[in-house]
Amino acid sequence: MYYASIGVLSLIIHVIINFEALKKRNSHRVKLSQVRYRHFLYAVMLFYISDILWGWFYEQHWIVPTYIDTMLFFISMGASVLIWTRFVVAFIDNQGRFGVLLKAGGWMIFTFQQVTLIINFFTPIVFRFMENDEYKTGPVRNISLVLQMILFIIASIYTLSVSARVKGETRAHHRTIGFSGIVMSLFILLQCQYPLMPFYSIGCLLATCTIHSFVYKDEMLEHFKEMEVARRMAFRDPLTGVRNKLAYLEVLKEIELRIERKELTEYGVAVFDLNGLKEVNDTRGHDEGDEYIKSACSLICHVFQHSPVFRIGGDEFAAVLERDDYQNRKALLAEFNAAVEKNLRNNDVVVACGIEAYDPKIDTSYNDVFRRADKNMYVRKEALKEMNVEGR
Repeated sequence: MYYASIGVLSLIIHVIINFEALKKRNSHRVKLSQVRYRHFLYAVMLFYISDILWGWFYEQHWIVPTYIDTMLFFISMGASVLIWTRFVVAFIDNQGRFGVLLKAGGWMIFTFQQVTLIINFFTPIVFRFMENDEYKTGPVRNISLVLQMILFIIASIYTLSVSARVKGETRAHHRTIGFSGIVMSLFILLQCQYPLMPFYSIGCLLATCTIHSFVYKDEMLEHFKEMEVARRMAFRDPLTGVRNKLAYLEVLKEIELRIERKELTEYGVAVFDLNGLKEVNDTRGHDEGDEYIKSACSLICHVFQHSPVFRIGGDEFAAVLERDDYQNRKALLAEFNAAVEKNLRNNDVVVACGIEAYDPKIDTSYNDVFRRADKNMYVRKEALKEMNVEGR
């Protein structure tokens, strides 16, 4: 049972490390390389099972089942090579000449395997069983293995040469295929020398383990990217593109924590409120009102371009000022007010702004600073209304 035990161990490890990859996913985000990888894993599993059964049948001297399983062994071997080429092309994203040639090589080996097995029914050119039930390999069996070895070596040389010229994920993918191809080539060579030893199964196990580590890493990176995109969408205002109320609340928590740790001693709060939005909505419609909000946001972001801007209500915005914007807050406020007054004269977007700075002597929380800034904003809002009346 030694021969079969190697196959059993390989199958168990194969299933354990690839359990998630073996499960079919219905998500539209699944990459073609992941689909091809799953197909390859199932082909390898079929090969392991045929290898296990071969060892068991042969030791029991059940010649007919052994003969049938030997056929399945070679068929599954050819299928795994074919599907491997399809996976490689998808994994390294090569649809050019190399990809075409690699897939053609896979089809050639698979077809060669099937044709020679058919011929083997009549003339034992691949394998045969002697009168004493001893298994003997034929010359074509070694030719098939040599063809596979050549295919793996060519793939390894190409992918490793490419990996020397590229960087990042592309380099990792090409190195993965290169190293796994070298592993398979070495164990195929051993299988040619020792036909009754399960070297091919061991090579498949080591090669798939090598590939798995990088495929799993890709899936994790993709998952993190999706999570980051979802996080950005959750914290982004869909109308203006700036951060929303949820992001604002997260920043407030961070500010309070930094103050508690004595990491933040200076910051300011700017509060903004739009004048005339209700009138725009009532007279020109909500689409124009949305454009009014976006124009106001653009003005805020242009002046306070080094500070995070948040939309905290329908027509309310806030910005947290640190570093240069904090030091230049008075000049920024003057610049903003001048732009707004110009807009007022031109019948353009009008935004009231109030700014206050954190004072550790009187402020016990962020809300204390915000309330003073909000009060200043309302004073400015009334002043802008009076300017508007006088301008008329």
